[in-house]
Amino acid sequence: MFNSWLFIQPIFFFHKKERDIVMTNHNSKRLSRRKFIKIGGTAITAATFNGKNLFAVDTSPKKIRIGVVGGRFGAQFYWHEHPDCIVEAVSDLRDDRRIHLMKTYNCRKSYPSLEELVKDKNIDAVAIFTEAPNHVKHVIEALNHGKHVICAVPASAGGGIEEAERLNEAVKQSGLTYMMAETSYYQQPTISARKFYQEKKFGNLFYCESEYQHPGLEVLFFENSKRTWRYGYPPMLYPTHCTSHLISVSAERLTEVVCHGWGDNDKILQDNAYNNPFWNESAYFKTDRGNTFRVNIWWKGAFGGTERAQWIGDQMSFYSATPNGLGPVIYRMKDAQNDKDDAGFARMVPKREKYEQPQWWKTDMLPEALRHNSGHHGSHTFLTNKFIDALTHNRQPTVNITEALAYTVPGIIAHESALNGGKLLKIPQLT
Repeated sequence: MFNSWLFIQPIFFFHKKERDIVMTNHNSKRLSRRKFIKIGGTAITAATFNGKNLFAVDTSPKKIRIGVVGGRFGAQFYWHEHPDCIVEAVSDLRDDRRIHLMKTYNCRKSYPSLEELVKDKNIDAVAIFTEAPNHVKHVIEALNHGKHVICAVPASAGGGIEEAERLNEAVKQSGLTYMMAETSYYQQPTISARKFYQEKKFGNLFYCESEYQHPGLEVLFFENSKRTWRYGYPPMLYPTHCTSHLISVSAERLTEVVCHGWGDNDKILQDNAYNNPFWNESAYFKTDRGNTFRVNIWWKGAFGGTERAQWIGDQMSFYSATPNGLGPVIYRMKDAQNDKDDAGFARMVPKREKYEQPQWWKTDMLPEALRHNSGHHGSHTFLTNKFIDALTHNRQPTVNITEALAYTVPGIIAHESALNGGKLLKIPQLT
């Protein structure tokens, strides 16, 4: 039997109760990794197939033993509530965050680093929520130790196309499951848009806009008087909250881009690890279907914070709620009305209606224990479920490596475009 306490980092200054939690043996049966096979195919996005609800829960007798790394964002998921998952161990470089993870997930085993945690032979999968520039390194470390991986966004950060290619190759060669924890995929409005698209309600979805506006990030630029990875980080290297709004709905691929950036010569923009001169970047993408996709990622300015999109079709359009208190609304060409514009010219006006946003997390898309609201527009419980579901049923997760890179790589190229004064650039497709 695996003797877990030999691998636990001792922390002698804990309160007795906390020390007991850390040092308690956690001997459990190991789920044979031989039960997992390399899975082919692409992500399933259809709402129904031959009348079956593909989103509905399908529980399994298997139990996935997961290790959670990163005591900040990593503590905001629900592995301990999933009926097919057990939190085997947790890790963070900081003692306080490691204790927080243990209390959150009711877990008695901890490690001082990811490098130690992935050596645990009882662990089947690792949830990585570390700093963005370390994602590729940490994912490959976990894969090399035979662990399936779910990782925070972006898939690749700061290392250019070469880093993205290295990640792609490592995942494909490992034969293991990789999922990117992209929250916008499971925002409640995005789920609605995906259902509208599958039901062909948009008609021709010829245009989409997405906005990730996050002013005030400067408070995260320092920790213990030292710069964090966020200090001066380029907006377009964090693109997935936006790019997933279109790609996860229509399965289009982004093929070329023109991007422009704005900065104000702040000292942060003059001296950062990324040589980034921009607070805000705005990109216009062309898709493989010839459609247009506008993306704004802004860190600074007089605007409200938001992660939202609007999907524009020739038969119907869907606008998710704005930070100004408007929406969500739908426009339909069906039942369009005769009208006149302010110059007196006749026109047909699509019918406008308020959209009552369903709370999809209340439905059978989730196991009963996970049917509660969660972070990022209700997405965290969905991400928890989809990763565990992929492992227990030997199938691809929704945001697999191909999807993850389709969301990530366009931002890398967009930032290059902005650095080159808005030069039109082609986007490589990593498959």
